[in-house]
Amino acid sequence: MIDPEVRIRFTSPHPKDFPDGLLDLIRSRPNLCSHIHLPAQSGSTSVLERMRRGYSRDSYLDLVQLIRETIPNVYISTDIMVGFCGETVEEFQETVSLLNLVQYDMAYLFAYSMRQKTHAHHKLTDDVLKDVKQKRLQEVVDTFYSLAAKKHQEKIGQRHVVLVEGTSKRSESDLSGRNDGNMRVVFPDVAMPDKT
Repeated sequence: MIDPEVRIRFTSPHPKDFPDGLLDLIRSRPNLCSHIHLPAQSGSTSVLERMRRGYSRDSYLDLVQLIRETIPNVYISTDIMVGFCGETVEEFQETVSLLNLVQYDMAYLFAYSMRQKTHAHHKLTDDVLKDVKQKRLQEVVDTFYSLAAKKHQEKIGQRHVVLVEGTSKRSESDLSGRNDGNMRVVFPDVAMPDKT
């Protein structure tokens, strides 16, 4: 049995075989962080098929809905890659649409680059121009940060359990740590009232 005071963060389940029982476990155990990193990679089913991800846009969105229904106030983060082999303007816009629909709390955003020893390296052509990839990446970055800024603003003034990591890099009078959603939190270094 794990000490119930130990904080546990489950990371990076694959969307195609996400265990439903895990959601019930996260909801029922206060020491399990209410954060799920759910890599989308793309918002386009056709791109996901070329990537051989094993799930569609619709099944991904169904999983996001199930997560949000099961775990109140859950934080969801993702990985998004733009400019994958053959990505059209329409396919890219489906990824921008996914960002707007899901409204992630955190995202790792990348432009695709060919890697050896992958299916894409052996079977596909990296045919999206580098400058197109960079423009698309900038658009998803701008979209994500615009949406995330609103969500983060709503958190100011709320109470959060925070694992303190140390002094803030910007101010010696502040502490820095991560909340349940793995978001960096900066707060004044003051004594906290005893709750007993």
